[in-house]
Amino acid sequence: MSFVLPPPPVPSLAVAGRDERFAVRRIWCVGRNYAEHAREMGHDPEREPPFFFAKPADALVEDGATVPYPPATADLHYEGELVVAIGRAGRDIDEADALSHVWGYAAGNDLTRRDLQSEAKALRRPWALAKGFDLSAPVGALVPAEEIGHPATGMLRLTVNGAVRQEADIAEMIWPVPGILAHLSRLVELQPGDLIMTGTPAGVGALKRGDVCRVEIDGVGAVETAIEA
Repeated sequence: MSFVLPPPPVPSLAVAGRDERFAVRRIWCVGRNYAEHAREMGHDPEREPPFFFAKPADALVEDGATVPYPPATADLHYEGELVVAIGRAGRDIDEADALSHVWGYAAGNDLTRRDLQSEAKALRRPWALAKGFDLSAPVGALVPAEEIGHPATGMLRLTVNGAVRQEADIAEMIWPVPGILAHLSRLVELQPGDLIMTGTPAGVGALKRGDVCRVEIDGVGAVETAIEA
């Protein structure tokens, strides 16, 4: 097969302790999956089923990278999250079987152009470019589920320049991982290589040039990202 232009490289993530890499197909993200974060954004967590948005796979940023402050925003926000990597395809997944589709886990950061998101919401327009911009998805090395199991609890901490900004147990998710996979698989067929960013706890806030942001999840790992000065 020939192409009129060279095919782009395959986005991928490191796997902790291995030379092999995990090829990434798509990135799905869950909105408002922690009650306190839903409230701080002005929503009622008791009334909403999970909803989803996407980032392009080539928005991935690996641990230790320095990224430029993104264009078209004056309000770049961090959002620390547990990331799930899919290893087995599935449609209409049952919650009881959902974890068998998971290959591994990582720490992630759903970088957001908050001012663009707020403007889009006010105008009832899509806010894809508030979330899916270049270098908007820092994700650390994946750890296989066969090595750590399926973490249902563990502290997620996000620091900026060493100061804690977010801290919550992943057990506080409104929709735990099995429920997320069940809901999402009714909308799309999950495929090996899909990543799911499972939502952020309360405490989101702004990053500025020169900041170093670190997300760490007990038993899973970490991802650290510097914003270019």
